[in-house]
Amino acid sequence: MRLPFISLLLIALIFLTYPACAEILEYRIEGTVNEGTYIAVTEVIEKAERDGYSAVLLVIDTPGGLVTSTEKIISKIFDSKVPVLAYVPPGAFSASAGSLIVISTNVAGMANGTSIGAATPITTGFEEPKVEEKIVNYLASYAKSIAEKRGRNATAIERFVTHAYSASAMEAYRYEIIDVLADSKSEFLKKADGIEVETSEGKTVLRTSGERIEVYEESLKVKIYNLISSPELASILLIIGIYGLIYGLTSPGMGAEVLGAICLILALFGLGVINVNYMGVILILLGILFLVAELLTPTYGVLGAASVVCIVLGTLMLYQEPLMPRDFYQSFTMLVGGLGLGIGAVMTFGIIKVLQIKKAKKRVGAEALIGKKGKVVSFSDGEGMAKFNGELWKIVSQEELREGDTVVIVGREGLILVVKKHEG
Repeated sequence: MRLPFISLLLIALIFLTYPACAEILEYRIEGTVNEGTYIAVTEVIEKAERDGYSAVLLVIDTPGGLVTSTEKIISKIFDSKVPVLAYVPPGAFSASAGSLIVISTNVAGMANGTSIGAATPITTGFEEPKVEEKIVNYLASYAKSIAEKRGRNATAIERFVTHAYSASAMEAYRYEIIDVLADSKSEFLKKADGIEVETSEGKTVLRTSGERIEVYEESLKVKIYNLISSPELASILLIIGIYGLIYGLTSPGMGAEVLGAICLILALFGLGVINVNYMGVILILLGILFLVAELLTPTYGVLGAASVVCIVLGTLMLYQEPLMPRDFYQSFTMLVGGLGLGIGAVMTFGIIKVLQIKKAKKRVGAEALIGKKGKVVSFSDGEGMAKFNGELWKIVSQEELREGDTVVIVGREGLILVVKKHEG
């Protein structure tokens, strides 16, 4: 009776002591790196720490992204209690912000045919995007410090920023920019197995061979932030929000003010995680002032047109994101410029027309008769009746009038016209 019990106990001990397959939590970083990417990476690392995963695997395929979000992602990787690995799969590339994320991980790998680097900062311009030296110096030292922390080739990585250097996978491996050269994810994890890495809790040896991989599903919060922290969408929401709010305030009851307020809040939420240029902000505010002035003074659309130009130019100059891909600035200018001019022109025209209609509606009845001349029908004790355009109106006057006198309307009190004798 005791033999089966001892056998079961031995089997249980074997299973407990035998190294199980590693469990790895995977997240794929695709497209532009933004605040949604940071939130997703944060959730992945926290889930891995909480649920005891052996490692986090970031599969990278990105042309660049937002500086603030990239810095927060790298900080989160450095603070991680579990090892974080990065892999650039076949057909993908890791440029600009993506290259900094790759080199910040504990183990970095690439497939043959991929590339890494080209992190030279650029800023918005109406001609060729230009490099600002102070930003170059900052990002170069930042990239170098990441490389030194992870024991990578700091000189080559610094050249990512200063000389727009881009390395092939073979060059990156040869120059010790990355740790592993592998043509598949499974090969990468097999080669990473047994490597000693250092996390925020100390040194540990990776167990990644024969892995079980769980792919992280993005939460609704991540998807929302991915949308609103997109510079393109934030710009469009900003333009719609400004004009929608003003249109709604000039013609309440149509719901435009509600839509405008929602769009404006979402736009400001997105702009909160994007580096902005204050000159762009000033131009947008100036455009709003021009539009308000157009509504208050009859300038026949001159200030309205100036408002559209200022708001569109301000939006185009609004962003200062040096790690966005170079192609972004050309496509961004065409998209936001075209949509901004179209939306701005239509909304400004609509606002002006609504106000013109409102002014026309006010000039009906007695107000439309101000300045008109008519004949007194009867008058005594400061009041009487007079005919204007064939209509009989009650009149009052401080002058003494007689039947047949010609009078001119100078005002009104309710339905009573204030008149005076016409001289001439």
